[in-house]
Amino acid sequence: MNAGQYERNWMDNALPEKENSNHKINWMKYVQKGEASDNQLLADWISCVPGSMAPCHLVIAAIQAMRNKGYLVDEAEKLIEPGLLAAEKKDFAALQRITADIYNLLNMAQPDRLSGYYRYTQYKSWDDIRKAVIFPKYQYDSSSGAFAGAVKAGWTAQLIGGALGTQIEGYTKTNIEKVYGKNISSYLRTPETYNDDITYELVFLDVFKKSGFGITSKDIAAGWLEEIADGYSAERIALENLRKGIMPPESGQYMNYFSDWIGVQMRTPIHGMVCPGNPELAAKLAVYDGVVSHSNSGILGGMFNAILTSLAFVKKDMKTLVTEAASCLPRDSEYASVISYALTLCREHPDWESAWKLAEEKFMYYNWIHAYPNAVAEVIALWYGNDDFKTTTEIICGCGLDADCTAAPVLNILGVAYGIDIIDPALIVPLHNTVKTILRDKRIISIDSLVEETVAAAGSAAEKCKGY
Repeated sequence: MNAGQYERNWMDNALPEKENSNHKINWMKYVQKGEASDNQLLADWISCVPGSMAPCHLVIAAIQAMRNKGYLVDEAEKLIEPGLLAAEKKDFAALQRITADIYNLLNMAQPDRLSGYYRYTQYKSWDDIRKAVIFPKYQYDSSSGAFAGAVKAGWTAQLIGGALGTQIEGYTKTNIEKVYGKNISSYLRTPETYNDDITYELVFLDVFKKSGFGITSKDIAAGWLEEIADGYSAERIALENLRKGIMPPESGQYMNYFSDWIGVQMRTPIHGMVCPGNPELAAKLAVYDGVVSHSNSGILGGMFNAILTSLAFVKKDMKTLVTEAASCLPRDSEYASVISYALTLCREHPDWESAWKLAEEKFMYYNWIHAYPNAVAEVIALWYGNDDFKTTTEIICGCGLDADCTAAPVLNILGVAYGIDIIDPALIVPLHNTVKTILRDKRIISIDSLVEETVAAAGSAAEKCKGY
């Protein structure tokens, strides 16, 4: 079997826990438990997602990710079985050696020129992207009370989406339904904001408050080093690179097997919120942020979500919104082809489930954290949700995969567009106006203060940069 088949088998047989209402997660313990140790290595081979307990096999996923990026990885795949056996036996000597051999093979892997990946242009910088896209621009008054209300609704909806998705991330639609049934739109247990998804946005906001639209990727990288102890997949590799003095954009590319994964896509609503009605500027900030840890489709995914949020301040119809955001992607990129495919599904199928079934089949051998299938899930949820918060929530949670990283931006977009009244108070109250973080210096903040900081930072930056 190849890496994608292994991952597909695990996903097809993974069921969420039914009785997990009292499931407690100590995120800091999870972050801090592994240094360069046997236990950390074992976790990279066989572990579970802290929030949902879905299975994770990061080393094998790295092989899968490189195959998805058009590399020949057959030799690395031959070491999967020996590695799993060593992990099962906790033969750490063998596991260390096998893992090193796998990464060595990935680092030396040659492009498979027959791969469809190379039919598309690879994008690695804002300069290249800007030349390929014509962005619309709208007038929006960020000094108005309406702006503050939209930002509050956006942040609140995003935190709700993250909490809802954390319950079920890493599972398939079929297996979620086996345990929980359909139409998940309420909390399955006490909601928590204590995860890594919002961490990167808060760091960006802190840096943006100081630098405004003059912000650079290196500024953002410095914020990461100051505030973030550890990461996962692409972000972890980026942090390791940064600590070795490898600065962006190389930090997102050098030996970064996961550079097309969802990390940037999950963390760019903030760029749209500080650029209301200005999708070009939102895209620019998202790319500057994105290249710290990702490249090509990874940064385009982040750009897409930033554009969606920016446009949500000036457009309410989600079908129109998604279509216009899609037009802001470089047309010769593979990411744009994925969004185009998603829109075709939506236009040709009467219901979201039939559209999603085809998408699941198409992206069967992509990891559940990869940007592509999750981007399709976002488009499907926004399209078939018909501008309704509950319906959209049910769809995006029902798609499964990296559900916290998709539900958060999707619901943020609806919140920005329609305001706080679109959200059921039963979803708002349990948040207790509180955001718990894994940042070094900002452990607990209120949602209200987060909104105030966002509005103030956006207003200050806009004042200094009129006429952009």
